[in-house]
Amino acid sequence: MTSRDSYRSLYQSYLEFCNEHDFDSMASFYTSTITVNGVPMDPATVTEQFAPLISAFPDWCWEIDHFVADDDTIVVHFTVTGTHRGTFQGIEATGRRVSFPEFTLYRLEEGKFAEVWDLVDMHALLQQIS
Repeated sequence: MTSRDSYRSLYQSYLEFCNEHDFDSMASFYTSTITVNGVPMDPATVTEQFAPLISAFPDWCWEIDHFVADDDTIVVHFTVTGTHRGTFQGIEATGRRVSFPEFTLYRLEEGKFAEVWDLVDMHALLQQIS
């Protein structure tokens, strides 16, 4: 198995927990201090950031469109989908289905995510629920 294959397998396992909204299992993929968009955090702080999304979009789901792995880096282009069932950023539930792109780059240390850079098209999301 190539390192790309092992990284893809690792990431598929992580993504399953993400799509199940299993925050504790998600956190097990992070180093004890993980840097997200330049800010060091503990794993619980990272997963807590997902709670408002899941509350507003209970069927929130990431689907991989493109996957690239090299050395200690994974890059993923996703399509994110969900149904607006709860208040999100002050906008009451609309029942609208959303779909928008997300790009995330991960740097691994000893098989865990040590750094994450994430770019979400929040404008596209907000346009779809406004």
